[in-house]
Amino acid sequence: MSTTELAPGLARHIVEEVVGRALAEDIGDAGDVTTAATIAAHAMASADLVPRGDGVVAGLPIAVYVFQVVSQGRLLVELGTADGARVTSGEVLATVRGPVRDMLTAERTALNILCHLSGVATLTRRWVDAVEGTGAHIRDTRKTLPGLRALQKYAVRCGGGLNHRMSLSDAALVKDNHVAAAGGVVNAFNLVRAAHRELTIETEVDTVEQAREVIDAGAQLVLLDNMSPADMRAVVEYAGGRALLEASGGLELRNARAVAETGVDYLSVGALTHSAPVLDIGLDISRNLPSDVSTDIEA
Repeated sequence: MSTTELAPGLARHIVEEVVGRALAEDIGDAGDVTTAATIAAHAMASADLVPRGDGVVAGLPIAVYVFQVVSQGRLLVELGTADGARVTSGEVLATVRGPVRDMLTAERTALNILCHLSGVATLTRRWVDAVEGTGAHIRDTRKTLPGLRALQKYAVRCGGGLNHRMSLSDAALVKDNHVAAAGGVVNAFNLVRAAHRELTIETEVDTVEQAREVIDAGAQLVLLDNMSPADMRAVVEYAGGRALLEASGGLELRNARAVAETGVDYLSVGALTHSAPVLDIGLDISRNLPSDVSTDIEA
Protein backbone atom coordinates (compact mmCIF):
# COMPACT_ATOMS: atom_id res chain seq x y z
CA MET A 1 0.00 0.00 0.00
CA SER A 2 1.35 3.41 -0.97
CA THR A 3 2.11 5.97 1.73
CA THR A 4 -0.35 8.21 -0.11
CA GLU A 5 -3.15 5.73 0.63
CA LEU A 6 -5.02 5.12 3.89
CA ALA A 7 -6.12 1.73 2.56
CA PRO A 8 -5.62 -0.05 -0.78
CA GLY A 9 -7.05 2.20 -3.47
CA LEU A 10 -8.18 4.85 -0.95
CA ALA A 11 -6.16 7.99 -1.62
CA ARG A 12 -5.15 9.96 1.46
CA HIS A 13 -5.67 13.36 -0.18
CA ILE A 14 -9.30 12.52 -1.03
CA VAL A 15 -9.96 11.41 2.55
CA GLU A 16 -8.33 14.57 3.85
CA GLU A 17 -10.62 16.71 1.67
CA VAL A 18 -13.80 14.87 2.65
CA VAL A 19 -12.98 14.78 6.36
CA GLY A 20 -11.90 18.42 6.35
CA ARG A 21 -15.24 19.51 4.89
CA ALA A 22 -17.18 17.23 7.22
CA LEU A 23 -15.45 18.49 10.36
CA ALA A 24 -15.82 22.12 9.32
CA GLU A 25 -19.53 21.52 8.77
CA ASP A 26 -20.00 19.71 12.08
CA ILE A 27 -17.82 21.70 14.45
CA GLY A 28 -18.70 25.15 13.11
CA ASP A 29 -17.14 28.41 14.21
CA ALA A 30 -17.57 28.06 17.98
CA GLY A 31 -16.55 24.43 18.37
CA ASP A 32 -18.32 21.69 20.32
CA VAL A 33 -20.05 23.91 22.88
CA THR A 34 -21.88 21.08 24.67
CA THR A 35 -18.79 18.97 25.22
CA ALA A 36 -16.72 21.96 26.30
CA ALA A 37 -19.35 22.87 28.90
CA THR A 38 -19.90 19.39 30.32
CA ILE A 39 -16.59 17.51 30.05
CA ALA A 40 -13.50 18.43 32.05
CA ALA A 41 -10.43 19.10 29.96
CA HIS A 42 -8.45 16.42 31.79
CA ALA A 43 -11.14 13.69 31.52
CA MET A 44 -9.95 10.49 29.83
CA ALA A 45 -11.92 7.41 28.80
CA SER A 46 -12.02 4.28 26.71
CA ALA A 47 -14.85 3.73 24.20
CA ASP A 48 -15.78 0.98 21.76
CA LEU A 49 -17.13 1.23 18.23
CA VAL A 50 -19.90 -1.36 18.16
CA PRO A 51 -22.39 -2.30 15.40
CA ARG A 52 -26.06 -2.67 16.32
CA GLY A 53 -26.57 -5.27 13.61
CA ASP A 54 -24.72 -7.74 11.39
CA GLY A 55 -22.95 -6.53 8.27
CA VAL A 56 -19.68 -5.79 6.51
CA VAL A 57 -17.46 -3.02 7.82
CA ALA A 58 -15.88 -0.33 5.64
CA GLY A 59 -14.30 2.99 6.53
CA LEU A 60 -12.33 2.12 9.65
CA PRO A 61 -9.14 3.86 8.41
CA ILE A 62 -11.18 6.98 7.75
CA ALA A 63 -12.73 6.90 11.21
CA VAL A 64 -9.26 6.52 12.71
CA TYR A 65 -8.12 9.52 10.67
CA VAL A 66 -11.02 11.61 11.99
CA PHE A 67 -10.17 10.80 15.61
CA GLN A 68 -6.51 11.58 15.03
CA VAL A 69 -7.18 14.89 13.28
CA VAL A 70 -9.58 16.16 15.92
CA SER A 71 -7.33 15.10 18.80
CA GLN A 72 -4.04 16.03 17.07
CA GLY A 73 -2.84 12.51 17.79
CA ARG A 74 -3.93 12.34 21.43
CA LEU A 75 -6.54 9.63 20.80
CA LEU A 76 -5.32 6.07 20.42
CA VAL A 77 -7.46 3.82 18.22
CA GLU A 78 -6.95 0.06 18.41
CA LEU A 79 -8.66 -1.87 15.63
CA GLY A 80 -10.46 -5.10 16.41
CA THR A 81 -11.13 -5.99 12.78
CA ALA A 82 -10.42 -4.76 9.24
CA ASP A 83 -12.41 -3.30 6.38
CA GLY A 84 -14.18 -5.98 4.37
CA ALA A 85 -14.77 -8.24 7.37
CA ARG A 86 -18.20 -9.61 8.17
CA VAL A 87 -19.15 -8.38 11.64
CA THR A 88 -21.90 -9.25 14.09
CA SER A 89 -24.04 -7.15 16.37
CA GLY A 90 -22.15 -6.22 19.52
CA GLU A 91 -18.73 -7.03 18.13
CA VAL A 92 -16.04 -4.48 19.02
CA LEU A 93 -14.77 -2.98 15.76
CA ALA A 94 -12.29 -0.65 17.43
CA THR A 95 -11.46 0.85 20.80
CA VAL A 96 -10.77 4.56 21.17
CA ARG A 97 -8.78 5.71 24.20
CA GLY A 98 -7.88 9.21 25.34
CA PRO A 99 -9.34 12.67 25.99
CA VAL A 100 -13.13 12.53 26.22
CA ARG A 101 -13.55 15.99 24.73
CA ASP A 102 -11.73 15.02 21.56
CA MET A 103 -13.55 11.69 21.41
CA LEU A 104 -17.01 13.24 21.58
CA THR A 105 -16.19 16.06 19.17
CA ALA A 106 -14.99 13.57 16.57
CA GLU A 107 -17.74 11.01 17.22
CA ARG A 108 -20.44 12.07 14.81
CA THR A 109 -18.21 12.77 11.84
CA ALA A 110 -16.41 9.45 12.28
CA LEU A 111 -19.66 7.53 12.67
CA ASN A 112 -21.43 9.27 9.77
CA ILE A 113 -18.71 8.10 7.42
CA LEU A 114 -18.24 4.68 8.98
CA CYS A 115 -21.96 3.85 9.13
CA HIS A 116 -22.59 4.93 5.55
CA LEU A 117 -19.63 3.13 4.01
CA SER A 118 -20.34 0.00 6.05
CA GLY A 119 -23.91 0.15 4.75
CA VAL A 120 -22.65 0.25 1.17
CA ALA A 121 -20.29 -2.66 1.84
CA THR A 122 -23.05 -4.65 3.54
CA LEU A 123 -25.51 -4.19 0.68
CA THR A 124 -22.82 -5.03 -1.87
CA ARG A 125 -22.02 -8.26 -0.04
CA ARG A 126 -25.68 -9.28 -0.18
CA TRP A 127 -25.61 -8.94 -3.96
CA VAL A 128 -22.28 -10.74 -4.23
CA ASP A 129 -23.60 -13.59 -2.09
CA ALA A 130 -26.77 -13.75 -4.20
CA VAL A 131 -24.81 -14.53 -7.40
CA GLU A 132 -22.06 -16.64 -5.83
CA GLY A 133 -21.04 -19.57 -8.00
CA THR A 134 -22.56 -18.21 -11.21
CA GLY A 135 -19.40 -16.56 -12.54
CA ALA A 136 -21.06 -13.14 -12.65
CA HIS A 137 -19.68 -10.13 -10.81
CA ILE A 138 -21.45 -7.21 -9.15
CA ARG A 139 -20.45 -3.72 -10.34
CA ASP A 140 -21.38 -0.25 -9.14
CA THR A 141 -22.28 2.84 -11.19
CA ARG A 142 -21.69 6.60 -11.15
CA LYS A 143 -24.88 7.06 -9.10
CA THR A 144 -22.90 8.23 -6.09
CA LEU A 145 -23.23 11.09 -3.61
CA PRO A 146 -21.40 14.19 -4.89
CA GLY A 147 -17.92 14.36 -3.39
CA LEU A 148 -18.06 10.84 -1.94
CA ARG A 149 -17.56 8.72 -5.06
CA ALA A 150 -14.07 7.49 -4.20
CA LEU A 151 -15.16 6.54 -0.67
CA GLN A 152 -18.36 4.83 -1.80
CA LYS A 153 -16.58 2.87 -4.50
CA TYR A 154 -13.97 1.84 -1.95
CA ALA A 155 -16.82 0.50 0.20
CA VAL A 156 -18.16 -1.45 -2.79
CA ARG A 157 -14.77 -3.14 -3.08
CA CYS A 158 -14.84 -3.91 0.64
CA GLY A 159 -18.15 -5.68 0.05
CA GLY A 160 -16.70 -7.83 -2.73
CA GLY A 161 -18.01 -5.82 -5.67
CA LEU A 162 -16.18 -4.33 -8.64
CA ASN A 163 -15.98 -0.71 -9.69
CA HIS A 164 -17.29 0.61 -12.96
CA ARG A 165 -15.65 3.78 -14.31
CA MET A 166 -14.74 6.44 -11.78
CA SER A 167 -15.54 9.37 -14.06
CA LEU A 168 -16.66 10.32 -17.55
CA SER A 169 -13.05 10.41 -18.74
CA ASP A 170 -11.50 7.08 -17.75
CA ALA A 171 -13.84 4.91 -19.85
CA ALA A 172 -16.56 5.46 -22.44
CA LEU A 173 -20.18 4.39 -22.06
CA VAL A 174 -22.38 4.87 -25.11
CA LYS A 175 -25.91 5.30 -23.77
CA ASP A 176 -29.33 5.61 -25.40
CA ASN A 177 -29.12 9.39 -25.81
CA HIS A 178 -25.74 9.09 -27.51
CA VAL A 179 -27.22 6.45 -29.81
CA ALA A 180 -30.20 8.68 -30.65
CA ALA A 181 -28.00 11.69 -31.35
CA ALA A 182 -25.52 9.72 -33.45
CA GLY A 183 -28.19 8.04 -35.56
CA GLY A 184 -27.71 4.46 -34.44
CA VAL A 185 -25.87 2.22 -32.02
CA VAL A 186 -23.16 1.08 -34.41
CA ASN A 187 -22.46 4.61 -35.61
CA ALA A 188 -22.22 5.86 -32.03
CA PHE A 189 -19.84 3.03 -31.11
CA ASN A 190 -17.65 3.65 -34.16
CA LEU A 191 -17.43 7.38 -33.47
CA VAL A 192 -16.23 6.80 -29.91
CA ARG A 193 -13.80 4.08 -30.99
CA ALA A 194 -12.29 6.34 -33.64
CA ALA A 195 -11.82 9.14 -31.12
CA HIS A 196 -10.59 7.06 -28.17
CA ARG A 197 -8.98 3.81 -29.18
CA GLU A 198 -7.07 3.74 -25.90
CA LEU A 199 -10.21 3.58 -23.75
CA THR A 200 -12.53 0.79 -22.74
CA ILE A 201 -15.80 1.38 -24.59
CA GLU A 202 -19.07 -0.01 -23.30
CA THR A 203 -22.19 0.24 -25.44
CA GLU A 204 -25.73 0.20 -24.09
CA VAL A 205 -28.39 -1.68 -26.03
CA ASP A 206 -32.00 -2.46 -25.24
CA THR A 207 -32.82 -5.05 -27.90
CA VAL A 208 -31.27 -8.32 -29.01
CA GLU A 209 -30.91 -6.93 -32.53
CA GLN A 210 -28.94 -3.91 -31.31
CA ALA A 211 -26.69 -6.23 -29.33
CA ARG A 212 -26.01 -8.37 -32.39
CA GLU A 213 -25.20 -5.32 -34.50
CA VAL A 214 -22.73 -3.80 -32.06
CA ILE A 215 -21.06 -7.15 -31.29
CA ASP A 216 -20.57 -7.71 -35.02
CA ALA A 217 -19.05 -4.20 -35.19
CA GLY A 218 -16.41 -5.25 -32.69
CA ALA A 219 -17.77 -4.08 -29.35
CA GLN A 220 -16.04 -5.89 -26.52
CA LEU A 221 -18.29 -4.72 -23.66
CA VAL A 222 -22.07 -4.47 -24.06
CA LEU A 223 -24.59 -3.28 -21.50
CA LEU A 224 -27.97 -5.00 -21.74
CA ASP A 225 -30.48 -2.45 -20.51
CA ASN A 226 -33.75 -3.69 -19.01
CA MET A 227 -33.71 -6.91 -20.99
CA SER A 228 -35.65 -10.00 -20.00
CA PRO A 229 -33.67 -13.06 -18.93
CA ALA A 230 -34.71 -14.77 -22.17
CA ASP A 231 -33.27 -11.93 -24.25
CA MET A 232 -30.11 -11.88 -22.16
CA ARG A 233 -29.62 -15.60 -22.81
CA ALA A 234 -30.09 -14.99 -26.52
CA VAL A 235 -27.39 -12.31 -26.52
CA VAL A 236 -25.03 -14.48 -24.46
CA GLU A 237 -25.45 -17.29 -26.98
CA TYR A 238 -24.94 -14.96 -29.95
CA ALA A 239 -21.87 -13.30 -28.42
CA GLY A 240 -20.20 -16.65 -27.87
CA GLY A 241 -17.52 -15.04 -25.75
CA ARG A 242 -16.70 -12.30 -28.26
CA ALA A 243 -17.87 -9.59 -25.85
CA LEU A 244 -18.32 -9.13 -22.14
CA LEU A 245 -21.95 -8.58 -21.21
CA GLU A 246 -23.41 -6.50 -18.38
CA ALA A 247 -27.01 -6.59 -17.20
CA SER A 248 -28.50 -3.31 -15.99
CA GLY A 249 -31.91 -1.91 -15.11
CA GLY A 250 -34.74 -3.52 -13.18
CA LEU A 251 -32.37 -5.60 -11.07
CA GLU A 252 -33.36 -6.57 -7.54
CA LEU A 253 -31.84 -8.92 -5.01
CA ARG A 254 -34.71 -11.35 -5.49
CA ASN A 255 -33.95 -11.77 -9.21
CA ALA A 256 -30.17 -11.29 -9.12
CA ARG A 257 -29.33 -14.98 -9.31
CA ALA A 258 -31.73 -15.62 -12.18
CA VAL A 259 -30.12 -12.79 -14.14
CA ALA A 260 -26.60 -14.01 -13.33
CA GLU A 261 -27.51 -17.51 -14.49
CA THR A 262 -28.25 -16.21 -18.01
CA GLY A 263 -24.48 -16.13 -18.51
CA VAL A 264 -23.83 -12.38 -18.32
CA ASP A 265 -20.49 -11.33 -16.90
CA TYR A 266 -21.65 -8.41 -14.74
CA LEU A 267 -24.69 -7.06 -12.97
CA SER A 268 -24.63 -3.26 -12.75
CA VAL A 269 -26.37 -2.08 -9.56
CA GLY A 270 -26.84 1.64 -8.87
CA ALA A 271 -28.56 0.90 -5.56
CA LEU A 272 -25.23 -0.13 -4.03
CA THR A 273 -24.34 3.53 -3.63
CA HIS A 274 -27.55 5.52 -4.01
CA SER A 275 -29.85 3.46 -1.78
CA ALA A 276 -27.76 1.56 0.75
CA PRO A 277 -29.12 1.79 4.32
CA VAL A 278 -26.50 2.54 6.94
CA LEU A 279 -25.05 -0.11 9.19
CA ASP A 280 -25.86 1.36 12.60
CA ILE A 281 -22.66 1.69 14.62
CA GLY A 282 -22.34 3.40 17.99
CA LEU A 283 -19.52 4.73 20.15
CA ASP A 284 -20.00 3.41 23.67
CA ILE A 285 -17.84 4.71 26.50
CA SER A 286 -16.83 1.61 28.44
CA ARG A 287 -14.74 3.06 31.26
CA ASN A 288 -13.11 6.20 32.55
CA LEU A 289 -9.32 6.36 32.65
CA PRO A 290 -6.91 8.12 35.00
CA SER A 291 -6.28 11.66 33.81
CA ASP A 292 -2.53 11.06 33.61
CA VAL A 293 -2.73 8.04 31.28
CA SER A 294 -0.55 8.37 28.18
CA THR A 295 -2.38 8.07 24.88
CA ASP A 296 -0.07 9.94 22.54
CA ILE A 297 0.52 8.22 19.21
CA GLU A 298 2.48 9.06 16.12
CA ALA A 299 0.50 10.94 13.47
